[in-house]
Amino acid sequence: MSDAASFETIFGRPPEVTAEAPGRVNLIGEHTDYNGGFVLPTPIPQRTRVELAARDDVHVRVASADMGSELAPEQYDRGAEHTRGRWSDYVQGVTWALEREGANVPGFDARLTTTLPIGGGVSSSAALAVAMLRALRERFTLTIDDLDIARIARKAENEFIGAGVGIMDMMVSSLGREGSALFIDTRDLRHEQVAIPPAIELVVIDSGVAHGNATGEYNRRRQECETAASMLGVRELRDLDVADLPRVMQLPEPLCRRARHVITENARVLEMVAVLHEERLERIGELLDQSHASMRDDYEVSIDATDLLAELLRLQEGVLGARLTGGGFGGAVIALARAGFATEAAARAAAGYARMSEHTPRVLVPETAEAHAVHAQEGRHA
Repeated sequence: MSDAASFETIFGRPPEVTAEAPGRVNLIGEHTDYNGGFVLPTPIPQRTRVELAARDDVHVRVASADMGSELAPEQYDRGAEHTRGRWSDYVQGVTWALEREGANVPGFDARLTTTLPIGGGVSSSAALAVAMLRALRERFTLTIDDLDIARIARKAENEFIGAGVGIMDMMVSSLGREGSALFIDTRDLRHEQVAIPPAIELVVIDSGVAHGNATGEYNRRRQECETAASMLGVRELRDLDVADLPRVMQLPEPLCRRARHVITENARVLEMVAVLHEERLERIGELLDQSHASMRDDYEVSIDATDLLAELLRLQEGVLGARLTGGGFGGAVIALARAGFATEAAARAAAGYARMSEHTPRVLVPETAEAHAVHAQEGRHA
């Protein structure tokens, strides 16, 4: 991005504010958030950055070389937002949702840059929305706090974009802290920071297979969960626990397995919080592996590519466990390794995956020295 056109080149004036937000990886707790359950995500180094300046009319212009709209910005008018099947729908969703929260903003110009893989399962859409909301809050002195930002970002994606995602991604992008996981009860949004022990290191590799949360499969899983809850006579699958599994397994296929994943995944999140505090490394790895198996077999959102990448990570020295992270049907895989082993494990797994699949992986965590240099360069030129 260091050779991308500057804000001033595109819009003929300097930006007035700059804001950014990180992507996230979910340690554990997949497809539980829209079922009122528990999640444990953590922010990652890759981020989306927004530069913004106000206009004196209702026109909005947004540019992003990463999205292929740099010198010819995407445009729309405030108050006339409508989906067009373009990346700028996410910006439109933000201003649309703000208006419905009683926080109108005028027109503006914005330039977006990102180091997040789009569709890589690390919440590029939430990072975009949170960064945009932070920039708008600063420029127009909006009276919204960090939790409000997460709620508004979710409203944009649920009701404007039409993706039935939960609030996890937006909350960790807005409230997460480096070096900690954010334990969230998505029913009442209570949350707490859980330190990631120094004895373990994070590995995140993008599989190179993009996915889209607005696709029919993702929304179909949500509908299956709602149907299962209704048939079981509960408000949400969150209201059940592992003691209810015999009754759950009387549901027709595939509802029984969808519900079993959510119920057992909630239990794994609660146990993971405990074992992180206790630094029980072997059990941490077992929980990751169990979660992946459940997503593969019960929820059926893992694909051959992510199964392969997870298995290659498990084979590396020092790796405790690995799992698909994110909505599935592509995206990224996360592993936890003993301290000192993550960099080599990531490199070896990625190299093996590149040889054995038709996809090109990208190691997101741990960042290489080259990636740090690229990010620093982007910051200087942004």
